[in-house]
Amino acid sequence: MEGHIEILAILTSAVFIVWLFRHLRLPAILAYLVTGMVVGEHGLAWAHHHVNYEHFAEMGIVFLLFTLGLEFSVPKLMAMRHLVVSVGSLQVGICLTIFILISLALGQTLASSIVIGGVLALSSTAIVIRQLSESGAMKRKSGQISVAVLLFQDVAVVPLLIIVPMFAVQSDTSMGLALLIALVKGVFVVGLLMFAGKWLLPRLFNLIAQVRTDELFVLTTLLVTLLASALTLWFGLSMALGAFLAGMMLGESQYKHQLEADIRPYRDILLGLFFVTVGMKLDLNVLVESPLIVMSVMLAFMSIKLIVIKMLAVKAGELPKDGWASGFMLAQMGEFGFVLIALATQVELLPTNVASILLGVGVISMAITPFMIENARKWALQITHDNGVEPPKLETLPDNSKLKDHVIICGFGRVGQTVSRFLKQESIDFIAIDIDPLRTTRAREAGENVLFGSSRQTELLQAANLSEAKLVVIAFGEDKQSLEVIQKVRSLSPDVPILVRTRNDDQLDILQDAGANEVVPEILEGSLMLVSQVLSLSGVPLSKIFKRVQKERNSHYNHLHGFYEGEHTDMSPEAIERIQFAHGILLTEHSYAVGHSIAYLTEENPKVTIVALKRDGVETEDPEDNVILEPQDTLIVRGKPRRVEHIERFIQEGHQ
Repeated sequence: MEGHIEILAILTSAVFIVWLFRHLRLPAILAYLVTGMVVGEHGLAWAHHHVNYEHFAEMGIVFLLFTLGLEFSVPKLMAMRHLVVSVGSLQVGICLTIFILISLALGQTLASSIVIGGVLALSSTAIVIRQLSESGAMKRKSGQISVAVLLFQDVAVVPLLIIVPMFAVQSDTSMGLALLIALVKGVFVVGLLMFAGKWLLPRLFNLIAQVRTDELFVLTTLLVTLLASALTLWFGLSMALGAFLAGMMLGESQYKHQLEADIRPYRDILLGLFFVTVGMKLDLNVLVESPLIVMSVMLAFMSIKLIVIKMLAVKAGELPKDGWASGFMLAQMGEFGFVLIALATQVELLPTNVASILLGVGVISMAITPFMIENARKWALQITHDNGVEPPKLETLPDNSKLKDHVIICGFGRVGQTVSRFLKQESIDFIAIDIDPLRTTRAREAGENVLFGSSRQTELLQAANLSEAKLVVIAFGEDKQSLEVIQKVRSLSPDVPILVRTRNDDQLDILQDAGANEVVPEILEGSLMLVSQVLSLSGVPLSKIFKRVQKERNSHYNHLHGFYEGEHTDMSPEAIERIQFAHGILLTEHSYAVGHSIAYLTEENPKVTIVALKRDGVETEDPEDNVILEPQDTLIVRGKPRRVEHIERFIQEGHQ
């Protein structure tokens, strides 16, 4: 009974704290660590030792390494080998050496010094990649340097997972011999698993896939992961190493994405539990009694990593501003640091007070990471006194002062280039702005009028002679960036028409409210083109088709919004606030809405649209407001999921 109460306390705390942290846009990892701090013996002491949490939590690390192996791409590693070798490998090697020497100087043993060095040398793959993707900084050189370093760090985790358990083996053999034995075992296990992955697993998953049973596929995935983990454990190595190798073997298979989707729910839950158990070990008394030590350690190790990454990036031929920006992005401690701390604590390599200090340092450094990544480029430009507009060869802006009534294309990718071709055919002048230096260089060599830089920069828009332009086309399709460009263009030129390309209609209203005159959602336009072909092949006259399509565009794709949800519809918290559902509601003799008009329903539920009314087998689009509803009518409504639920309750039961 006590065990059930403990689990209930952990789950309750986790739900509330994760919700709070996500609301504050902080990583979920921190929320689980704080949960552990709250419920652990050093916090409110709600969780003791009635349940063996660590046994389950270790499975979270196993599945984390399995998904890391799935995502690990040898071709990607080879494509970025220059940065991976010249910056990534040296960063890990130099930082590891510096942190080991400092730890030894402070009185730590060789084993604990190596653990501390490994913990502090690694950065957070999960947080950095996510932040780079959301901010669009992945395409910048600083983002590419960061990805290359993280790629090598992911590789470096593997030998650390092999070495740490070896330190715990009490024997008379020398450390060198122990490591040599571990290396031989590692090579043998890797060879064995690679053989199985090449010859056995593809055939096994082909057989499983033919059965077409989702449960069997999931069970097989779990079995393969745990078998590989058990094999490495049997050889005295880490379970996580086996899981990583299993994932790497299956990463090149056609089932990669299915495997990742199947394993994700188990990974996220068990990984959350792992970070809760790590948080339980964090002794707050150590942090309260020695806050200066914690802050000093954090500032010292982050500064060392920052300087090392900057120096290596510059030595590799990158610009100083990109080196500084990458350093700021990668200065924190990573999630694998917590894995190594837990592993070292389990085999009693780290003293409790040192582990608590490292945990505290890790939590704080990860908490400030989103802020550091967001400001990395700005700080780098300030340090290097760079204006941030142009790298060498692209500094000179073409003189566009004589242009008038031209089109400005923001984003010169495939869509932007297609727009430019049609403009050239009609002899309409244009200027493009693009942030990709290679694309800009190639386009200029071909005689295109392209500016390098961000469309959000005032200098670039003025260089494009915005004041004389007759149209601005935002073609890169990223809603967040498009919104910022719209706001910047509107601040400089209140009257110029703005046409925005977007992937779907999620942000249509927001973009229009910001000042976009026309928003073209690719998915909806694709639907209209498909409908046009269907109607044409069905014998409908072209003039009628054109009128129907134009009507949809004029009504801002009104009838194309909303859809019937399916089994695989994304119902995540991020998606639920932007999607719209179409939903049919059948009225019975006892429905509250019978006898009331459609106008009454829309007055009571203004944020839900009545799309159509089905009566006696006949469907009427946009029914009149004065239509009185009758039993057996079916109303097709459209709106956000919670509002659709609300109007259905209102139609059937009235006010509650």
